[in-house]
Amino acid sequence: MDYRDAGVDVEAGRDFVGQIRNLVHSTFRKEVIGGLGGFGGCFELPAGYKQPVLVSGTDGVGTKLKIANILNRHDTVGIDLVAMCVNDVLTSGAEPLFFLDYLATGKLNPEQLTQVVAGVASGCKQAGCALLGGETAEMPGFYQVGEYDLAGFCVGIVEKSQMLDGSLLQVGDVAIALASSGVHSNGFSLVRKIISDKGLSWDDTPSLFNGKSLGETFLTPTRIYVKSILAAQKAGLEIHAMAHITGGGLPENLPRCLGEGKSLEIKTNSWTIPPVFEWLAQVGDVNSSAMYNTFNMGIGFVVLVPPLQAQQTISFFESQDIPAYNIGEVISGNGELIGLPD
Repeated sequence: MDYRDAGVDVEAGRDFVGQIRNLVHSTFRKEVIGGLGGFGGCFELPAGYKQPVLVSGTDGVGTKLKIANILNRHDTVGIDLVAMCVNDVLTSGAEPLFFLDYLATGKLNPEQLTQVVAGVASGCKQAGCALLGGETAEMPGFYQVGEYDLAGFCVGIVEKSQMLDGSLLQVGDVAIALASSGVHSNGFSLVRKIISDKGLSWDDTPSLFNGKSLGETFLTPTRIYVKSILAAQKAGLEIHAMAHITGGGLPENLPRCLGEGKSLEIKTNSWTIPPVFEWLAQVGDVNSSAMYNTFNMGIGFVVLVPPLQAQQTISFFESQDIPAYNIGEVISGNGELIGLPD
């Protein structure tokens, strides 16, 4: 016997690395040292920092991968993977520097997984970070043939004096919501249950979706906010805190950036909820509280700014093609969100 008899094709793995080499190199920043294929990726810290702080984050894509497998479309989930990590790191005020991915599969399918890595590379370009390396594991008997899982890891950098930890937040500051591109990468166990229980097909095209199929709608990749946020700060907008709206929606994620002695009063009629969430609530008979505690409800990211900069902030992000809304105000309290459905 040899390793191939056990289900692992070492030569296919080597060929796969060759196929993705150009994709990886296309993301490199000037700080990258060396190339693809070493035991570790090397990255030189950018110049100009007095007290640099490294900020790290890790995440996956979750059961959204099931939809990618059903539809045999694998070019968007890599963007989701990067987005989930870099948007988290960004909330500290950090610029993402480099990203690593871990890809595990039952049997290596170079064409399929090259699509995945192409999505990762696209996400890295959108975030301005380097795809510094990664790992591909062929695990027969652990994953079904054709299935794979993804995990990612990101490192960013911020000047210590410019870190955001909630301490800058003041009563009266305004929460500016930045629109999501859709469901992003959270709540897909519920999405899939609704589709399954109602006997629907991913090829179905509900009238609310303007001709798009369920599969196309739900595979829309997570929006990456990095370059727009960094540009806003460079333009002089005073951002006191930020939140990435992921699993648990607004109720779980917004309080994480409020700091001590602050709460947020939300105006739930202040932004446009995309049709996909209306459809999920109607078809799945999901009540408002469960919707807000599961999905982002059309808000992917929130920045908190002084009240005199609220309109300027909205105008700036709209100039970046990101719809933005004034959704509430910081008040005294103990981390509560006031105004959301119970």
